[in-house]
Amino acid sequence: MDRLKVVIAGAGGRMGQANLRAVAAAPQLQLVGALDRPGASVGRDAGTLAGLEPLGVTVTSDLQQALDGADAIIDFTAPAASVELAAAAGSRKLVHIIGTTGFSDADEAAIAAAAVAGARIVKSGNFSPGMVALTALVEKAAAALSDYDVEILEMHHNQKVDAPSGTALMLGEAAARGRHVSLKDKWVKVRDGHTGPREAGTIGFATLRGGNVIGDHMVILAGPSERIELNHRAQDRTIYANGAIRALLWAAGQPAGLYSMADVLGLN
Repeated sequence: MDRLKVVIAGAGGRMGQANLRAVAAAPQLQLVGALDRPGASVGRDAGTLAGLEPLGVTVTSDLQQALDGADAIIDFTAPAASVELAAAAGSRKLVHIIGTTGFSDADEAAIAAAAVAGARIVKSGNFSPGMVALTALVEKAAAALSDYDVEILEMHHNQKVDAPSGTALMLGEAAARGRHVSLKDKWVKVRDGHTGPREAGTIGFATLRGGNVIGDHMVILAGPSERIELNHRAQDRTIYANGAIRALLWAAGQPAGLYSMADVLGLN
């Protein structure tokens, strides 16, 4: 079987470099392109950028050049870049793995349209298999403990630009599904000043930023006489990169569509 030809978007970032290393280590994959914004990493060899031996792939900011001959894109970038990449994936019938977060409703619609156009997209707020399994547990716990208060606490490094994190929102969506409600109708993202008593049935979020924390998440279900805490702590970005590879290999055998990591793991 021929190796799948992969492009890494955002190659100069922390996740981009982790994804470069993961692709280089995967025997089923071949790195054929590396994309980044104009700046320090453009013109560099993708291998040396990621701390590896040279791979013979030069980082470029030219989308069409990078995608020439590609089968798949791994994309942990920014919403505007991911929407542009999704459109390209749709027109070229590519696999598109999206780990970007912070999308608007219009962005989500554009990504869904790219899947209709022919892309095989796996989009997730978190590509860790452990986190996806935790999400399933949160949905069940929220359903079983329907009168318990749900609070979601997350902490990330001091360079993260969106809040709450995509993973925190993914956990909130799971709790909302368990209770058959819309998260947007029930979320409380900010508490400040004299807020009054907590409104029953809401799903609260608390956001912390500092240091180089990769990603810590806690879901608290607080009842009248007990408290359940479901935790996940990422210790290395490799877990996300390896999850993205797993998603890519799975999506390569699927029809065009928009999928999640729950689909990849057979949880849906």
